[in-house]
Amino acid sequence: MIPGVRMVVVGRQGAGKGTQCVRLSRHYVVPHISTGDMLRAAVKEGTELGHRADSIMKAGSLVPDDVMIGIVEFRLGRPDAMTRGYLLDGFPRTAAQAEALDDITAKHPLDLVIDLDVPREMVLERLSSRRVCRDCGTNYHSTGTERRPWICDVCSGDVIHREDDTEEAINRRLDGYETQTRPLIDFYATQGLLVRVSGVGSPDDVLIRLISAIESRRRSPLVG
Repeated sequence: MIPGVRMVVVGRQGAGKGTQCVRLSRHYVVPHISTGDMLRAAVKEGTELGHRADSIMKAGSLVPDDVMIGIVEFRLGRPDAMTRGYLLDGFPRTAAQAEALDDITAKHPLDLVIDLDVPREMVLERLSSRRVCRDCGTNYHSTGTERRPWICDVCSGDVIHREDDTEEAINRRLDGYETQTRPLIDFYATQGLLVRVSGVGSPDDVLIRLISAIESRRRSPLVG
């Protein structure tokens, strides 16, 4: 069996992190840990965390560090993540979260951090046309010719335009990325963990680049 991996995938919203993490998790047989999925599940279930996160996400803002750190620490302590590893998608997003993750993973450090790089104008177009299944979270791209109601191919749930995927909310999230998350690039580059991979192209082409970057890192662990 292919060895597992402990890694973080960062990049602008809409860069394709979720799509590629699902595929990489199958390839390396490790859990894809998406903080966005966990938060949306909490919203759907109506938990205390869900109610708190819902209003924040609808405003296009980031969930506070203390909430995210607690969620991630609990999840990384589960047996599947402890044994083979994980792909973290959506965390860390701030320097404070990255420092907390260093503490959480002190006994089993990260192997690498991938920056999935896609230009801002391209992700803005992607997110503006994104539709998502209300039930399972599968993403779709709207062409404007879909039948109504739009039914998910995976679970037959309703496919909707998320309230936080308006152009105004998207631009707020992208601005927040530039000011809060961009410093992570320097943080992980200094640690020698950062590998930048272009996210432009077909999903298959991007996946090949990602696997190549991970395997190259395995062969040369000191190369950032």
